[in-house]
Amino acid sequence: MIVPPFHWWRTVFVLIPAISVYTIVLGTASLIGGLIDGSGHFAHRCAQMWARLILATSGVRIDRQGEPLPAVGESCIFVANHSSIYDTPILFTSIPRQLRIMAKAALGYVPFIGWHLSRSGHVLVNRKNPGAGIFKRMQRMARSGASLIIFPEGSRTNDGSVKKFKGGIFLLAIENGLPVVPVSITGSRVVMPKGRLMVCPAVVTVRVHAPIPTSGLSRDDARGLAERVRQIIAEDVQAHAAHQ
Repeated sequence: MIVPPFHWWRTVFVLIPAISVYTIVLGTASLIGGLIDGSGHFAHRCAQMWARLILATSGVRIDRQGEPLPAVGESCIFVANHSSIYDTPILFTSIPRQLRIMAKAALGYVPFIGWHLSRSGHVLVNRKNPGAGIFKRMQRMARSGASLIIFPEGSRTNDGSVKKFKGGIFLLAIENGLPVVPVSITGSRVVMPKGRLMVCPAVVTVRVHAPIPTSGLSRDDARGLAERVRQIIAEDVQAHAAHQ
């Protein structure tokens, strides 16, 4: 796709400085608020404001479609495909629930963003030795009424196709009895695909699919659940691409 050089200049000299300011100001606010509100709820409201400001400044609009969201306070795992670094602010904006992310533990040391993640109930994982700590963090998250968002492909796609989903998160969903909600994101790759330092305005479609309960499933069902969710998302992404 050919894009005007204007978008590169706009990204480097307007968006990056603006996003840096949003991150510092709202990251600081979330840390201060966290001294009073240990639940992480205030911190997530700061994160939602951060996401909305990024999208508004970038010219990204969201069209949310599909099924109604689960009730407020009903914990679940939102599973989405991953095409752009913008996918996280897109989900934080389009899903008005208390959300947490799963990220590698090293991210917790990154100034402002990492400090926010460490102090507000996000699930930070040592990938070399995850251990039982993940299960306990998931339980704490569920008790607080928050939900997890996860990109089970592991990394952003290069060509827009939905890659194989890793099974670990689905095993955690089964073990914690949390329903899985497939979410398909289409159009975010136009905004900022992997490997390109340029942001382009776009309309992004976020489609929420019906929740899949995990009650009654065993550990042996995790791989099948992962493929079922991947198929739901992949078919919607392909259908959307066919109409472009």
